[in-house]
Amino acid sequence: MKLSSDKMIAEVDGHIGWLTFNNPQKRNAISHEMRAASLEALDAFENDDRVRVVILKGAGEHAFISGADINQFEKGERGEEQRRQHEATSENLRSRYDEFSKPIVAMIHGFCLGGGLLTAMATDMRIASDDAVFGIPAARLGVAYPMYGTKKLIDLVGPAKAKEILFTANRLDAAEAHRIGLLNQVVPRAELESTVRKLAATLCDNAPLSIRAAKLMIDEIMKDESIRNKGTCDAVLSACMKSEDFIEGRRAFAEKRRPAFKGK
Repeated sequence: MKLSSDKMIAEVDGHIGWLTFNNPQKRNAISHEMRAASLEALDAFENDDRVRVVILKGAGEHAFISGADINQFEKGERGEEQRRQHEATSENLRSRYDEFSKPIVAMIHGFCLGGGLLTAMATDMRIASDDAVFGIPAARLGVAYPMYGTKKLIDLVGPAKAKEILFTANRLDAAEAHRIGLLNQVVPRAELESTVRKLAATLCDNAPLSIRAAKLMIDEIMKDESIRNKGTCDAVLSACMKSEDFIEGRRAFAEKRRPAFKGK
């Protein structure tokens, strides 16, 4: 799949969409161009019926994503129009992660800091190797972590731990990140890809409409009750009950075989 930046690589392998942050010389620090290309890739994966799960990973041996590419700030990209464009791209990417209907899994090794942790927290599940390192260095850089990321952090670890992480800017190892709820699983580095592939295979084998419904309902329940969209939840529930996959699931259960779901 051709993207606007070679710092991002998007590939489809069976039912899996792979999105690789390909900036290993900078430990996969995210630039504005990489954000724009990520948005392109996620749009393509959303509209590709072959893709049932997306996996994010970092190129090279040292990092998932080490943070934002601060060199772009240091170079002083001060043009007002350019600044607005970059802010719009970032906001569109955040919205795309939130609205993406298929499960997204972060496969994390090495450094996962700042904007890298923000990206990981935007996914549905996070699997890390035991060499992974997490943190938000905003307090040591004189910047504020965005409200979007702060909300994601609180949702995962609670307000007390969120304050500790943000106030101290300390780094956490994978075991601690797992203990406080940032991660779903920690595995030895040599087993990371095989573990994520096994998880992806399970998700691909299950009913796509059921997974989409579960993702949407969980996301709605996490919202304040006053803004939850109960109508949308009812609609996806009804769609599952009327689907061909529901018929296939019942038949497979009765026939004691694995179901062959089509997402219809």
